[in-house]
Amino acid sequence: MSKMRMPTLYWASILVFLFVHACNAFYLPGSYMHTYSTGEPIFSKVNSLTSIETELPFSYYSLPYCKPTSGIKKSAENLGELLMGDQIDNSPYRFRMNINESVFLCTTPPLSEHEVKLLKQRTRDLYQVNMILDNLPAMRYAKQNGVNIQWTGFPVGYTPQNSNDDYIINHLKFTVLVHEYEGSGVEIIGTGEEGMGVISEADKKKASGYEIVGFEVVPCSVKYDPEVMSKLHMYDNISSVNCPLDLDKSQVIREQERVSFTYEVAFVKSDIRWPSRWDAYLKMEGARVHWFSILNSLMVIFFLAGIVFVIFLRTVRRDLTRYEELDKEAQAQMNEELSGWKLVVGDVFREPDCSKLLCVMVGDGVQITGMAVVTIVFAALGFMSPASRGMLLTGMIILYLFLGIAAGYVSVRLWRTLKGTSEGWRSVSWSSACFFPGIAFVILTVLNFILWGSKSTGAIPISLYFVLLALWFCISVPLTLLGGFFGTRAKAIEYPVRTNQIPREIPARKYPSWLLVLGAGTLPFGTLFIELFFILSSIWLGRFYYVFGFLLIVLLLLVIVCAEVSVVLTYMHLCVEDWRWWWKAFFASGSVALYVFLYSINYLVFDLQSLSGPVSAILYLGYSLLMAIAIMLSTGTIGFLMSFYFVHYLFSSVKID
Repeated sequence: MSKMRMPTLYWASILVFLFVHACNAFYLPGSYMHTYSTGEPIFSKVNSLTSIETELPFSYYSLPYCKPTSGIKKSAENLGELLMGDQIDNSPYRFRMNINESVFLCTTPPLSEHEVKLLKQRTRDLYQVNMILDNLPAMRYAKQNGVNIQWTGFPVGYTPQNSNDDYIINHLKFTVLVHEYEGSGVEIIGTGEEGMGVISEADKKKASGYEIVGFEVVPCSVKYDPEVMSKLHMYDNISSVNCPLDLDKSQVIREQERVSFTYEVAFVKSDIRWPSRWDAYLKMEGARVHWFSILNSLMVIFFLAGIVFVIFLRTVRRDLTRYEELDKEAQAQMNEELSGWKLVVGDVFREPDCSKLLCVMVGDGVQITGMAVVTIVFAALGFMSPASRGMLLTGMIILYLFLGIAAGYVSVRLWRTLKGTSEGWRSVSWSSACFFPGIAFVILTVLNFILWGSKSTGAIPISLYFVLLALWFCISVPLTLLGGFFGTRAKAIEYPVRTNQIPREIPARKYPSWLLVLGAGTLPFGTLFIELFFILSSIWLGRFYYVFGFLLIVLLLLVIVCAEVSVVLTYMHLCVEDWRWWWKAFFASGSVALYVFLYSINYLVFDLQSLSGPVSAILYLGYSLLMAIAIMLSTGTIGFLMSFYFVHYLFSSVKID
């Protein structure tokens, strides 16, 4: 056997060697490493202006900034970037590798009333300028209450305390961290946040040079003499400037003022290697909090697992053993005396109300759950690099489209199980293909009209609308119908017991069952809420979220808790002779979405206090509602499928004529 393996390993080694030599280089995932020679020009790019106060992104060139001599050119953007409101343009900021210099850019014409109003508004709304160099965002360090805080980007301007004047940031001090790289043979660069790289011998000379591993900025406001500065041309050298502390020497935002923009750059050699350059951005703070969240979830799981264990081993097994030991007459007599789940044998599989809607929601839940699991697994393995902007959202959309086949299959198979026939499967498949995407489309359209009215870059362009509709109706809908067709061909799930013609009367209860269903959602929410805080902070406060390993663990724990909660609640309902368990099983775990939405409102009130204006609040609540609906469908589906399996297993153990 070992002799047979040797030639296989030998040829595999040869193929890998040839492949490495045939390829110039590759990086998976993320951006390709670029090395620069001394003096080589490097142009930075600018992204949309963003603010944690308004959450409305605007184009960089909506303000009177210096424009490139070659004109404004948009960078190619993927689907995720467009949906996130990113608008990456070229900029006039030019650096030359390893050349430290102070440079003049331009002097604006006298500021108009409209420009002054816009600059003041953007300054007071705390808008940030987001610059990018070699795919790295500009990093700014600041001290707040004696604590060092790092931010990406720098402010448009600032308003000093006890002052009615606003000052514009017009001088930038850049520090570019570079690492000298010399190619030598085939070298594995590493498996950092931007993936693994292989540089071949053929690239040795080309790869040698300097790689950019850091990009830092210190913003200043400097008042220049416009008469002197207007005589200069773009990229003329000027003397180095110290950031003034006096407001008299800072550039005020005022009508008829002419603002001169300058910058200086210093290149500093660093020991940071290229694969590790994102580490500064992705520093994970609060690791103990994540572990506490997981420990808290494990305690909930063990508590629920204990209840399920008791139900199965003590109650169910004992009852089944007693039931099977009796003869038919004794069973009939026992049925008259006993109460509980054994009395709803003839009704437990009775078709629920709104059965088509249930099938559709379960199918969509499978689609959303599959998308979430695969995305988080790939992200945890490092395939969703932060260097690839919009990659996460693009990947989620593509996965959702192709998982339509699973939604159609599950919806139609459940429909056949409930109805006993495939008739009407096309309608079920169409509804599955249009239910959640339709809700998302309506919410996003309303929010998009609001963004259009605000002239924000976050608004989805009309061309992208047609692209999304084409993806929906040309990929997702056909695949969902195909999945439905496969569902009609799959073997039907047979019920272990027959359903009586006349439904059994359900005994009156002291309290409504929906209270128990709503209360059940608190347990899955307890698993989720700490991680939810970090996710909301990354979305609304502009922080990087890259602890997908923790998120994957939390997701697995959430699945287990949802399954256990739903099973326990279903058993409790059956024990009080309530055979209408279908929807209750779905909402027992799905009700976590209500708590997620309420927590989002709590986060808006207490953690996003800086968020200003009704437009920003409507945007926040609209996106939170969409997230809550997706969570409801996903968690509800997990609970329902587990409860269905539990009920099927439970009653298949009962011997009955």
